[in-house]
Amino acid sequence: MYTRYPAQPVRRLSLVLLMALLSANAYASPDDPELEALTLADNMQKKPEKASDWRAFAEVATGYSRLRDGDHENSQRLSFDIQFDKTLTPAWRLFFSDRVDISWPATSNGDRAINTLKEAGVSWKPAENTLLDAGRINVRNGIALGYNPTDFFKSYAVRSAVSVDPASLRENRQGSVMLRAQQLWDSGSLTLIASPRLADLQMQSGWNPNIGATNHNDRYLLAVSQKIGDFTPQGIIFQEKGQKPRFGLNLSHLLNDATVFNLEWSGGYAPKQTDAAFAAYNPAFRTGEQQWQQQIASGISYTTSNKLTLTAEAHYNSAAPDNQTWQQLQTGPLPSYLLYRAYSQQTQNLTTRRQLFLHATWQDAIIPHLDLSTMITHIPEDRSRRYWLEMRYHREAWEIGFQVARIVGVSNTAHYLSSSYRQIFFSVKFFK
Repeated sequence: MYTRYPAQPVRRLSLVLLMALLSANAYASPDDPELEALTLADNMQKKPEKASDWRAFAEVATGYSRLRDGDHENSQRLSFDIQFDKTLTPAWRLFFSDRVDISWPATSNGDRAINTLKEAGVSWKPAENTLLDAGRINVRNGIALGYNPTDFFKSYAVRSAVSVDPASLRENRQGSVMLRAQQLWDSGSLTLIASPRLADLQMQSGWNPNIGATNHNDRYLLAVSQKIGDFTPQGIIFQEKGQKPRFGLNLSHLLNDATVFNLEWSGGYAPKQTDAAFAAYNPAFRTGEQQWQQQIASGISYTTSNKLTLTAEAHYNSAAPDNQTWQQLQTGPLPSYLLYRAYSQQTQNLTTRRQLFLHATWQDAIIPHLDLSTMITHIPEDRSRRYWLEMRYHREAWEIGFQVARIVGVSNTAHYLSSSYRQIFFSVKFFK
């Protein structure tokens, strides 16, 4: 029996912001003379400049968290992010991307500084439509926004989660060491990936490159995209050593000029997610019989002429616990519950079978350079919810950000892993 909560301030604010995005967008007509003048000034032609091989930024953030025991915690973070992409010759290119997050207080592992080597490698173009890449590469498969069943290289890739925004989690993670070959043609592409086992999966210090997290087993991927009429589906076959192959499908369709339907699916024979979690931490644990499991993310996105995008998605994971098993985990031994929660978070899988996801983002909201976003995730199994709001005002050399997050749910529900239930963050970012 779960307790119903009255409307909370952040919950109300999230819904109010969502309505404000809709209503303000309706009145911000492109024919507004003042807005048109601002847009014209913002889009004035500038003298073309050669793109730099380097991109970097430094970010300073401070936060306040309200803890479940009634106490509070202040936090600070200093982040450095650098990207390098250099074309040496028409056939050769070097790329590198790295991020360092320094936090006060230190993380639960005792690390104050965490280095995330996102990408580092070399690319060779032996022919016009052929690419060969080698190194540490952040491969991001999937077209859904809130959950990606076909993102097969996401497990254990996130080292420092600075935001719950799915886009941030996909971008700010370490890549896998691999060889990648791509063949392109006018209506499609073919991708082959081989990612070898290089080290054991184990906890590493913040400055360690943590190769074992992404390369603790041999993995192979084949992806084919082909335009068929108005559709361009992508089919994927993923094979990990010692496991049965998994299959994936990404399909999107433009319903009209402003509405896109997305379907992302993966399936294959695998153990239950609880068994996989216990086996990951205890090699002697015997998993049950493997059954056909599938993960689905399906949704619709609608974009207005004023850059407001609304997204609604439904997520499903058959390998996750059903209602009865989930309740047994919640009320059972605490170590088993925490182990399963840690595994689900590290592999970025749904904790329960179902999730509802709503997202809205508005670029150049009301005034140029101001971006507004809001996100709501709801777990039907235990009615826990997470509300998230973000405002960002950006210029060419700097950006100011403000985030608010609120978690609603009773003890041991799906969104209860963090000891804090209300968070506020303010950040300033400087670009180079």
